[in-house]
Amino acid sequence: MAGMNAKADKISDLTINRLSVYLRCLHELWAEGARTISSQGLADRFNLNSAQIRKDLAYFGEFGVRGLGYNIEELRNHLIKILGLDRPHNVGVLGAGNLGNALANYDGFSPGKFSVVALFDTDPGKIGRRLPSGVEVHNMDEFASIASELAIDIVAIAVPARVAEAALDAVVDAGIKAVLNFAPIRLQGRPGVKINHVDLLVSLEGLSHFLSIRPMLAHASAASDE
Repeated sequence: MAGMNAKADKISDLTINRLSVYLRCLHELWAEGARTISSQGLADRFNLNSAQIRKDLAYFGEFGVRGLGYNIEELRNHLIKILGLDRPHNVGVLGAGNLGNALANYDGFSPGKFSVVALFDTDPGKIGRRLPSGVEVHNMDEFASIASELAIDIVAIAVPARVAEAALDAVVDAGIKAVLNFAPIRLQGRPGVKINHVDLLVSLEGLSHFLSIRPMLAHASAASDE
């Protein structure tokens, strides 16, 4: 790697999220036959910010050549390593309800990078069932042993809010350090454990707000033109 510098331990989640976007853009360019790209070219093509691209990459070292831009293959490989995608990750899903089943059946994960290998639930009527994807629903009581057996290193929590903290406790007790939380509650942090929260309701309410202020914005714009 091009010498990750000392600032790398202070990288924000927003920066990491943008790196993921850059990587997808580079994959698309490579598939189209492009082999080099400048930060401005990348920004123009995918509606990004060239200065932000350069700033984000600078946290991890020096990439690209002035006047020539970035070698797409080399930059892709660097981002893959930075994002930890140079090894596969096995994902366990807690909660075999509609959302948990959808996650287990979702085929949009990067092939060979993220694989949902097991579902867990406490409902006897669900335990032992196998989804169309081939993923089996296991008893939550067996979580620690099955997580170890299947080498699960990321867990998605898709359970009701009232049991989400208990589910997180089970994950932490099993030694897993990476959690994606879909439960409608902000989980308490645990030392050494990274929790990413996905709150669908907050996102929908943000869109609702946008729709509610559109008439006011349109009225204000019309008034300023008079």
